[in-house]
Amino acid sequence: MQVDSAQKKAIEHDRGPMLVLAGPGSGKTLVITRRTQWLIEKAGVAPGNILVVTFTRAAAGEMRSRFDRLMDGRHLPVSFGTFHAVFFTILKYAYNYRVDNILSEDEKYGILRDIVHQIDVEMDDEKDFLMNIAGEISRVKGDMMPLEHFYSANCSKDVFEDIYAGYEQKLRRMRRLDYDDMLVQTWQLFKERPDILLAWQKKYTYILIDEFQDINRIQYEIIRMLARPENNLFVVGDDDQSIYRFRGARPEILLGFTKDYPGAEMTVLNRNYRSTGSIVARAEGLIRHNEHRYAKHMTASREKGREVFVKAFKKPTDQYLKMIREIVDMHEQQGIAWEQIAVIFRTNIQMSGLVEQFMVYNVPFVMKDSVPNIYEHWIAKDIFAYMNIAFGNNSRADYLRIINRPNRYISRSYLDEDPVNLSNVKDYLENREWMMERIEQLEYDLYMLASMGPYPAIQYIRHSIGYDEYLKEYAMGRGIKGDDLLEVLDELMDKSHAYKTWEEWFKAIEQYSETLKIRSRQRFEAAEGVRLLTMHGAKGLEYDVVYIPDANDGLMPHKKAATESDKEEERRMFYVAMTRAKNDLRVYFTRERYGKASEMSPFVGEFLAF
Repeated sequence: MQVDSAQKKAIEHDRGPMLVLAGPGSGKTLVITRRTQWLIEKAGVAPGNILVVTFTRAAAGEMRSRFDRLMDGRHLPVSFGTFHAVFFTILKYAYNYRVDNILSEDEKYGILRDIVHQIDVEMDDEKDFLMNIAGEISRVKGDMMPLEHFYSANCSKDVFEDIYAGYEQKLRRMRRLDYDDMLVQTWQLFKERPDILLAWQKKYTYILIDEFQDINRIQYEIIRMLARPENNLFVVGDDDQSIYRFRGARPEILLGFTKDYPGAEMTVLNRNYRSTGSIVARAEGLIRHNEHRYAKHMTASREKGREVFVKAFKKPTDQYLKMIREIVDMHEQQGIAWEQIAVIFRTNIQMSGLVEQFMVYNVPFVMKDSVPNIYEHWIAKDIFAYMNIAFGNNSRADYLRIINRPNRYISRSYLDEDPVNLSNVKDYLENREWMMERIEQLEYDLYMLASMGPYPAIQYIRHSIGYDEYLKEYAMGRGIKGDDLLEVLDELMDKSHAYKTWEEWFKAIEQYSETLKIRSRQRFEAAEGVRLLTMHGAKGLEYDVVYIPDANDGLMPHKKAATESDKEEERRMFYVAMTRAKNDLRVYFTRERYGKASEMSPFVGEFLAF
């Protein structure tokens, strides 16, 4: 394959640091593998002195395979690996670590679960809480941040510090290290043992890094130490595709590379070989609105092709049904493989509506990201507990869920029977008039709910019983946005419209939940079906046809994007989604969501104006 002038400049760079800005579809993998070949064949570098670092095992494997093919199948001792694999190798030699010293994800969550139970942390969804805490622990380590300077978004500062300390103590006692410790301990080793650092510096005299925009602070500091003194550091990335800040990625490292290395050469791979001219132009029209970026202009090597198609619908279901008709037609009439059609959402929660419609119309699909089952959310479980009791299933577990949601100031100790008998509770409380009134009001509410279908019942629980107010107070007490919780109820009410009876809905929920479990076990790469994925999950992939549904303000950019920096990252996510499309890009939005007026995403207006 021929290379263009920018690719050639990157491939044949001789010594010293170099920054390669590689736009979407510009051939960055080709550049890295060809440069590795050039270093060996033209610059006389020993293969064993070259290190190629990627962010995933799959990317490292693909890079290795492509390089081996370039070298006519010869398996030369170039090191291809992730940061964690490379750094664990270094620790293995220094400390005699084995693979069984690495903490598994299941073990990590088991340790954290034990700790939060010991200190009795209040939480509603344990799985989400533990996942968020694990992410925060990772960020503290990855950013090399003193613990006293970190404030958790999930619990109080004191509670987080107790969890962190307990977690670290447990790991040390077990002589285990998590994936972040591989970075921390390598950095500490290099700081404390210059002789060991020198040995590895002599080993890896040329270092190439892929997806450099996703690097975090501690990874960068280790690589800088490893690259000295020659600084033959060749980094490839795209600041416009930096979308993993929530995982600790620091795009400012890429933006500041030429300041850290004033003599660094730079080149821009600005020719897109993937997408049609129309898609490249519209994506360019979007991303140019970001201010904190390297100025660059992407051009297309392909013809203009079909214009990016934008369409408005009244409500989400309308867009889903339109997509289904189009997708089936593309597959049956145009012969486009299911696997070459992707639907890219801002969040995985959004997928549930389309998933349900795909099930109804028997459209095969596979999900890259697990879709949270809204029916397993603690708020949904509260609603279902109210209905279970209303229908006469008086289990103590259901009563304990709802008895103080909203707060009726009724102690759990009064509900000591299973099943619960409210008459016995009233007998016990007969001398406490105000508590009797609350119990009688609950009895009345349950009586009313028993005769209601799904939609009016949820309305009643929200407004007559006061569940909305409970959620607002709950959110205020924990420093989170009440709107996020109310949206769960909005989503449930939206879904309930399709069912006249609870029996019908519960049957559909059971079928939906079982199908989700089956689909989540399918291998994304191998299974047949339309690809459903998030903007984060879409990075690095490409498809003939791409849909971006729900392109509405509040979702794109997400309403949580409060700062200008947040909004720029949201724009980069939209840009990544657009540039996954090779031939056909369709962007849909709705005029209403949950019965309320909704506006088109400003990002759509930005790229349409270009």
